[in-house]
Amino acid sequence: MQSKLSGRLSKVVLGGLALYFIYLFAQAIEVVNRRHISTENGVYINSTISSPYIQTLALKLTKNCHNDFCRVQNILSYITNIPYKINNFQAHSPQQTIQKNFGDCDDKSNLLISLLHELQIESYFVLIPKHIFVIVAVEEVHLNHFAKGIYIDSKKYYILESTAKNSSIGFPLRYKLSDIYAIIEPFENRKLDIDNLEWKL
Repeated sequence: MQSKLSGRLSKVVLGGLALYFIYLFAQAIEVVNRRHISTENGVYINSTISSPYIQTLALKLTKNCHNDFCRVQNILSYITNIPYKINNFQAHSPQQTIQKNFGDCDDKSNLLISLLHELQIESYFVLIPKHIFVIVAVEEVHLNHFAKGIYIDSKKYYILESTAKNSSIGFPLRYKLSDIYAIIEPFENRKLDIDNLEWKL
């Protein structure tokens, strides 16, 4: 009798462990699917983070700013002065990009978006063949008169190019609009549903 009870208990425990393992495996697949987006040129890896370290850096970089234009430009200047180097092996986390002091367009764009997110500045990833850049919504009257932007359903966003040293908000679009594979909400890693996309002043 004792032996049968022990056997049943063992089966219940093993069954529970098997279900827990299946749950963990499903969660891991969901994380991978959420953080990886396949394109015709390979896979983009989203490594955005929200952390006290990134928040502290964002506040430090923008401590003398009184508007979002200044905040965005200060963060962009910091990012563009991190040396560009193709990272063929594994995508860096934002913190690794800072510590290693180099990164490719994925690494630098992930760090850029993470810093902007800490300041609650609306920004998105733009995926095109073999490249990724960031767009940002920022109010600046002077900028509106001389810098073109990507209009998503009539709302204007300016390009931030993380790989161009000392570049400014409102970097020119060097691709066709039709080259844009997707515009991604960074922290949900979700493609935006877009009815109309334009590049204009």
